[in-house]
Amino acid sequence: MEPFSLKHILDSTFDGINQSLDTYSPKVIPKEIGIVTTLSTGIVKVSGLPGVGFEELLKFPGDLYGIAFNVDEDEIGVVLLGEYWHLHAGDEVERTGRVMDVPVGDALIGRVINPLGKPLDGKEAMVFEKHLPIERPSPAIVDREPVTVPLQTGIKVVDALIPVGRGQRELIMGDRQTGKTSVAIDAIINQHDQNVLCIYCSIGQRAASVAKVIADLRERGAMDYTIVVVTEGNDAPGLNFIAPYAATSIAEYFMEKGRDVLIVYDDLTHHARAYREISLLLRRPPGREAFPGDIFYIHSRLLERSTHLRKGLGGGSLTALPIVETEAQNISAYIPTNLISITDGQIYLSPTLFELGVLPAVDVGKSVSRVGGKAQRPAYRSVTGALKLAYSQFEELETFAKFGTRLDEHTRKIIEHGRRIRACLKQPASEPVTLSEQIVVLLALTNGLFDPIPLSKMKEAEMVLRKIATELPEEMRQGFATPSAFAESTRQTILQLAEKALEPFNVKI
Repeated sequence: MEPFSLKHILDSTFDGINQSLDTYSPKVIPKEIGIVTTLSTGIVKVSGLPGVGFEELLKFPGDLYGIAFNVDEDEIGVVLLGEYWHLHAGDEVERTGRVMDVPVGDALIGRVINPLGKPLDGKEAMVFEKHLPIERPSPAIVDREPVTVPLQTGIKVVDALIPVGRGQRELIMGDRQTGKTSVAIDAIINQHDQNVLCIYCSIGQRAASVAKVIADLRERGAMDYTIVVVTEGNDAPGLNFIAPYAATSIAEYFMEKGRDVLIVYDDLTHHARAYREISLLLRRPPGREAFPGDIFYIHSRLLERSTHLRKGLGGGSLTALPIVETEAQNISAYIPTNLISITDGQIYLSPTLFELGVLPAVDVGKSVSRVGGKAQRPAYRSVTGALKLAYSQFEELETFAKFGTRLDEHTRKIIEHGRRIRACLKQPASEPVTLSEQIVVLLALTNGLFDPIPLSKMKEAEMVLRKIATELPEEMRQGFATPSAFAESTRQTILQLAEKALEPFNVKI
């Protein structure tokens, strides 16, 4: 008899699973009614539901729902998902027999909703195609493919030195008011005409901040391909907790249809605080449940769902840009450290650079992309290859130059070149730069064409080169985005055009 192969065993297993799914029918749950015994901030204790399951959805009076979080022998701790002021001890609670889910479908595109799928933009009600559980297992390793296709953010310092690929998880971290949300919003704005669906998930933010983000997205035309999932700071902690999971299930629906999706979690610090609040209200031991192991688990099971699916499953991708807030630049605190270990790299925004007016305030030394050059096109990679090394050398030498040390000619040139790099990487918010414009500007930068230009004229000189990029032949510009290498003839053509364009700035080549 021919021995069983691994392929034969796997095929038999999958056939059995598919047959079980084909014959599956929902189990009819006997109607069970419980009673609210105690009520506190966003939390109720319920008795009288012996058959309830963990994380089962429970229905309360007034079309209010809650999730069974603590399933103890005598009572159930339930996290409420909405306004609960009308509840009283003695109210009836009914089992639903299902876990928390969220409506998904194309009708969500361009809308602002809460984690329950209810519209918040004042527009008409939506017709949904299906519902998906907010908690879903992450794709298996054999269902994933390497991250090789870049996700252009339009931010020069990110695309050049900390590239992000489709299917990657790149953490954005920094103190308050350092521009973390601006980096994420710029990445969304740059996906215009890139066939990338975007989801912005606001977790416990101020209503004014969320309104400003939505207004910016509408002004730039980004709401045409964006879904906004919102919970405000005064919402129930349960809504804040489920928000990122609901947004991820919406994203997975489109990913499984073969779409490329970008999701922003703003921010996971508020998410961790919401979970801690729930844990303490449910009287869970604070040392074990709230810090730090459970925080790692709730974030890892969220971010592991971001991936690049293999072609047999449609080839879609889910790219995650989680945001986390640090305090006093302490990146070794437990929440930032957890997320650094889960994600594929981090973009660190420095308050020192922000105060100096270096925007976006990305600290290149503390930022990294573990996917690296694999998330860049060959043409782009050949242009930016030595840029990070040159910038790092400049930052180190600049520190010594502040002490008034006498510098030799070679060192002085490195410092002057580094200052041009810093000036070139500055970029206003909501003004993403296209791939072809970045290639032309960075090619001139790495070849020293900006070095003789005064720093005061750098911005004007850069705009001249960006205009040249838009006038390049269409075939050449499309070639930048292909997997082909950068042709030497193309390089020389661009350098000659750049040299000629910079002549009015008295550039001595």
